[in-house]
Amino acid sequence: MEKDKLSALAVIKLFEGLPKAQLTSLADIALLKRAKAGDTLFEAGQPGTHFYAVVSGKVRVYRAAPSGKEQILHVFGAGEAFAEVPVFEGKTYPASAQALEDSLMLSFPRKEFVEVLRRDPELALGVMALLSARLRAFVGQIAQLSLKEVPERLAGYLLLLRASQNRDDLTLDLPKGQIASYLGTIPETLSRALKKLTDQGLIEISGNRVAVLDPEGLAKLAEAGR
Repeated sequence: MEKDKLSALAVIKLFEGLPKAQLTSLADIALLKRAKAGDTLFEAGQPGTHFYAVVSGKVRVYRAAPSGKEQILHVFGAGEAFAEVPVFEGKTYPASAQALEDSLMLSFPRKEFVEVLRRDPELALGVMALLSARLRAFVGQIAQLSLKEVPERLAGYLLLLRASQNRDDLTLDLPKGQIASYLGTIPETLSRALKKLTDQGLIEISGNRVAVLDPEGLAKLAEAGR
């Protein structure tokens, strides 16, 4: 089991470059957790007792309004850590987390992880860098949702997907309803935006596949409104 946890830690970006002794310290406190698609990891308002890192699979972090409408804040894939802020603050989770597909995660209990950070300033600096990057990402998302029209937000999303998949023939990583939620809109408006990009010759759609035909045109659209 210890070897399994060390192998899992090796794919987590937060812990890249750490010597084996530090990874072993983390493996000592980490728990391997499996979740099936649709499983809830935690809900908003619950005590922040653990933070997580995705070894394989995908997890969405979202907020739900009393009306039932959901806003996806982020989708985390292999190598990414999440829920670290409320854990370090010792407060409740501000959002909920759900596995989008069968996933394997590492779970780190707050008390034990804080003790590891106290003993390891280099690891503490790495965590600070992660939090800073996360803050920049959320500021960018807020700007997109407040200043840009849906086609512009969609263009930016497709470009990010293109960068992560490293090809022009993309596979949508979320159902279209959840992509709409992530972009701060509704499925009907997303469908119109997809049609607009198709009519402009920027993309071609077939089911959950999107072919990027004009990356430069897509980038110009994504930059609009800045």
